[in-house]
Amino acid sequence: MTSSTSTTPVDALSAAGTSVWLDDLSRDRIRSGNLADLIAGSGIVGVTTNPAIFAAAMSQGTAYDDQIAELKEAGADVTDAVFAMAVDDVRNACDIFADTYDATDGVDGRVSIEVDPRLAQDPAATVRQAEELAERVGRPNVMIKIPATEVCLPAITEVLAKGISVNVTLIFSVARYRQVIAAFLDGITAARDNGHDLSTIHSVASFFVSRVDTEIDRRLDGAGTPAAAALKGKAGVANARLAYQAFTDDLLQDARWADLAAAGAHVQRPLWASTSVKNPDYPDTLYVTGLVGPHTVNTMPENTLTATLDHAEVTGDTLSGTGDEAGRVFADLVATGIDLDDVFTVLETEGVDKFVASWQELLDTIGERL
Repeated sequence: MTSSTSTTPVDALSAAGTSVWLDDLSRDRIRSGNLADLIAGSGIVGVTTNPAIFAAAMSQGTAYDDQIAELKEAGADVTDAVFAMAVDDVRNACDIFADTYDATDGVDGRVSIEVDPRLAQDPAATVRQAEELAERVGRPNVMIKIPATEVCLPAITEVLAKGISVNVTLIFSVARYRQVIAAFLDGITAARDNGHDLSTIHSVASFFVSRVDTEIDRRLDGAGTPAAAALKGKAGVANARLAYQAFTDDLLQDARWADLAAAGAHVQRPLWASTSVKNPDYPDTLYVTGLVGPHTVNTMPENTLTATLDHAEVTGDTLSGTGDEAGRVFADLVATGIDLDDVFTVLETEGVDKFVASWQELLDTIGERL
């Protein structure tokens, strides 16, 4: 493991404004001291989870056996049992990150837990569960993940208005991201009007990257032209860079933001998610070095973190001022016949469906053990 006393690519990312979070959590990782070691040795300053991560963690090994036995004895419902275990892991991870949280004034040291993915089309139930999860974890550095489905945008606003920190997840298109920014501004404005201390509320907007390349590359292969082939592997980074331009234009330059910031509000940071490279022909740090800039987070699975520490070449800000170039990439994609609206509709639908499938698989596994 890289020594924390030497300058690493993660240090360079931090210096350029990009916080590195780990996209994984398990009880084994907590109990073994591995999470604390990664904080000390690799420089991670936060953790994200999702249904697939918990499905993998709870379905393997013996770390959850004792708690499952206790929950079985208590006659727990399977959904309550899964959340009980997830909440315990997130609470313990929050405690491990407490020093980071304090040192960064709450900007980092964050641990995310997601509402039931089956609620992605039910905003009222999403709000209720977000409140419940925040209360059950009971730590100031928890973030509640809410999917950016169109029907859940009001839920994002309402949860922020209640003073709860939110990680908005499953964002694929810039158009949807602009709606997320609007929901954030409305939520923070309402939180102020409701008398909440804005300095205690934090939010990130999780913009998925590699899945965009996977879907668009598949369509470019179908086009079968040299022009299409030349665009492979460019859409993911270009899409994120357009999102960063929207962050600058729609949030930082919004007239309301200056007043909210003066009242103590923290900016909602773009978070780059799905940053492991799916195509082995692409550099394994493609979605790290190309997405560096102020007010951003990159959440990485451990293999991407390892690659970053080993050989990532971080050259400073690679986001600011890149919107025009990214726009040309998207214009070229449209010229080759790529239906971008359909791409993003498919990605959002698949994203929700995959998390629901992982969650259901986890419920089935734990249900059998109960």
